[in-house]
Amino acid sequence: MAKTKAFLGLLQLLLLLLPPSLRDYLWAAPSDHGAGQQLKVYHPILLQAGFSCSSMEARLTDAYTPSLPRCGALKGKGWFPLWNRTADLVDHDYVPCFKEQMSLVFDPAINDYVNQPGVETRVTNFGSTYGFAWKDESCPLCCNVKLRNELEALGYRDGDTLFGAPYDIRHAPPRPGQRSKVYTDYFARVKDLVQHASEKNGNKTVILIGHSFGARLLLDFLNSTPLPWRKQFIKHLVLLSPTPTIGFMQPLTNLAWGPTCIVMENVPRLTLRPMWWSFPSSLLSQPSPAVFGHNPLIITKHRNYSAYDYQDFLPALGFSMNGVLPFNKWVDKRVESPMVPTTYLSGFGIQTTKQVVFLDDNFNVEPENVYGDGDGVVNWNSVLVFAKELKRQHSAENVLFKFIKIPNVSHSYISIQEDSLKIVMAELLEILEANS
Repeated sequence: MAKTKAFLGLLQLLLLLLPPSLRDYLWAAPSDHGAGQQLKVYHPILLQAGFSCSSMEARLTDAYTPSLPRCGALKGKGWFPLWNRTADLVDHDYVPCFKEQMSLVFDPAINDYVNQPGVETRVTNFGSTYGFAWKDESCPLCCNVKLRNELEALGYRDGDTLFGAPYDIRHAPPRPGQRSKVYTDYFARVKDLVQHASEKNGNKTVILIGHSFGARLLLDFLNSTPLPWRKQFIKHLVLLSPTPTIGFMQPLTNLAWGPTCIVMENVPRLTLRPMWWSFPSSLLSQPSPAVFGHNPLIITKHRNYSAYDYQDFLPALGFSMNGVLPFNKWVDKRVESPMVPTTYLSGFGIQTTKQVVFLDDNFNVEPENVYGDGDGVVNWNSVLVFAKELKRQHSAENVLFKFIKIPNVSHSYISIQEDSLKIVMAELLEILEANS
């Protein structure tokens, strides 16, 4: 008992050495994160969520020829939710129509991906953090909902000091030699949104916070802008479990056996694989030889495949790259730092797939997983290489880079789990206090 009291006394003394807002936050009860605190300055925040979180609508024109009669039932009836609630798709037997209307085709005439003929799509609620939501009832606090609640408890308000930029999950920021009209337009809108947020708040600089693929997009966005613009408008970039550009295993297993990020009850992942293959975003973040070397990633009875063997693995899988960029153009070996003050937070200590085993050389059956360290999605070796290179580039230009490793927290729960959320919020409060 005496030792416990002595420890608590020492802890209180240590807390007194912290900045006031950080000290108050760490001292707060779990249910009081940020409640009642008054910030001296409200820097506007752009909050980006992960891959599964944006919603989409579709409109079918006369040019649409449905493969099934029911898929054309909404033709000529205006906009309708296409990617919003997975239960609606299953309950109304609309999954085959969803797959068809979500799929993209490559148009060699314009060197870009487009919708199926007669299908128009749009992302809803651009500008709002409420444009991000989980697609079923399994995780109501995912998609930065709990983090948004914490920020609102501090006084942030959607559309006033808090903003979001939902995106089309199917498309990918352009690679060298590849067009992407969708992302050219999207990045222009994000740039306008950042400037609007700044102007609406007395020309204060903006804090960008992104989780998972949303963090990856913020990196791509910043690197598409001139450095003077970043220095004028960006206060800080916060990366929560970003998907590294240099790759990790899950995108490869998604190619092999269907997406983990589009989940529907009683719908096998394999059923969604042809649709997934049509998305250029499915080709991003494939494991890079620079990180994974010659280690076998896909193990079969007669052949193992490493990050050097895509040219053999893809034909064996049945995936065709005809008419699009060579696959090695999608495997990104580059790390490009945004050159703005950056805080990178990542979990580890969760078993994460590092290899998959197809026992009978059959890619149409569920593989067995071999696990290593990571956050349950991103491999820890990818995180370390990615963070090290970002830090190296920032340090060379004397730009702040902070890397925070959080044990035993998973990819999706870094801003939900109580202990990791405390760390995230404490970092945000410290950023808000710094040179406000």
